[in-house]
Amino acid sequence: MSEETGTARTEEFAQLLRELKDRSGLSYGTLAKRLHMSTSTLHRYCNGTAVPVEYAPVERLARVCRATPQELVELHRRWILADAARGRKTDQGATRGPAQQARSDGTAEPGPGEAGGENGEPVVIDTAAVAVPPRRPSWLRRRRTALIAAVAVVAALGAVAFALRPVAVRAGDTTTPTVTGTPDVGEPAKPSATPSPSGSGPKPSAPASVSPTGTAGSGDAGSSASTGDGEQGANRPATAVPLAVAIRPYVYEDPCSQHFLVDSDPEQVGPPASEQDAPRWSAAYGAVSSGEQRVALTVQGTGEGTVVLNSLHVRVLTKGAPLAWNDYSMGVGCGGGVGTKSFDVDLDDGSPTVTVKNGQRDFPYKVSESDPEVFYVTAHTTAHDVRWDLSLDWSSGDRSGTVRIDNAGRPFRTSADVGRPGYDYPLGSSEWIERVGG
Repeated sequence: MSEETGTARTEEFAQLLRELKDRSGLSYGTLAKRLHMSTSTLHRYCNGTAVPVEYAPVERLARVCRATPQELVELHRRWILADAARGRKTDQGATRGPAQQARSDGTAEPGPGEAGGENGEPVVIDTAAVAVPPRRPSWLRRRRTALIAAVAVVAALGAVAFALRPVAVRAGDTTTPTVTGTPDVGEPAKPSATPSPSGSGPKPSAPASVSPTGTAGSGDAGSSASTGDGEQGANRPATAVPLAVAIRPYVYEDPCSQHFLVDSDPEQVGPPASEQDAPRWSAAYGAVSSGEQRVALTVQGTGEGTVVLNSLHVRVLTKGAPLAWNDYSMGVGCGGGVGTKSFDVDLDDGSPTVTVKNGQRDFPYKVSESDPEVFYVTAHTTAHDVRWDLSLDWSSGDRSGTVRIDNAGRPFRTSADVGRPGYDYPLGSSEWIERVGG
């Protein structure tokens, strides 16, 4: 790689950093404070005069600036190339001595084994006593280059897999869901041997956590994806679950609608998360939905036939005293929201049920591979800390079953926030501010 190419790689990396910084609307000082680095260091990164030795501060900067997953992958790729160019430049500087530097007129300076004669001709002298710095073995440079290239390829493939994974969504529903669910597969009405579907083929919107279990005394149906083995029509195993459920566990009606309870002081909690980053943010801080939790279910058939969704039920697993944690809002200054069609769950009820809200039509519904449905469920509590999940009853022809719906293998968890200290993160701020009068 030439020096010009290395400079171009560094500039491409710095350009993307500047774009993210400018789009965030934050000053260098504000960003530097959030990232716990000096303003001058951040400025050098953004103007290309320095490349971070590690990727961690780069990723933190990108996340504070609300970079998309694709932008994170592209930024990582550019950092790898810029870091490699910086490494090569350092190696070349270490192996080039003053005897190998070119004169301004294009001729070479005398090396350690040459001396200038009277006529300007070089005179060879003994170089046995002259120590020449050893060059880095070429195989080591090739090995490092191959390693860097491999990391870049893996990052790119990860981005492609993330972007291309199929999900069932409806028009206007653009947020990528988290896919999960545990189906309980019902047996056909006619007697048959206990099946054991392989679940080897990928299907659209396939649940990530599935464990089909036969009902009505059918025994263990084995472990497979709820969408069956990828075969269509008559070739599909009789007991493959004919539907898939994709789940978004934290849906923001607006940024101000989502609050989390966290057992940490404000100084230990990072900036609020967007809906896209909410699952990771919640997992990082052990956060629990505060007051209410809005969940989106995208239900899609996986075969040619129609699946009837008969009913949706809520199951309370545990109920205790509300958590004595701090309340953190994911947004401020949103104003009044407009209620959307949804299903409502009062977790404080002795036997909570799923009820319709804001004009939502009640069950049953029908879905197919080409006609999915999206349901919003809002669960709320003012007096308890509740762990809960959902179950969806379905039927298709002479088959029926139940799909368990949870948060990636764990129950949903919602706790009351009454009387808890609250904190907001105003726009342009670099720290949490205690909420007054709310």
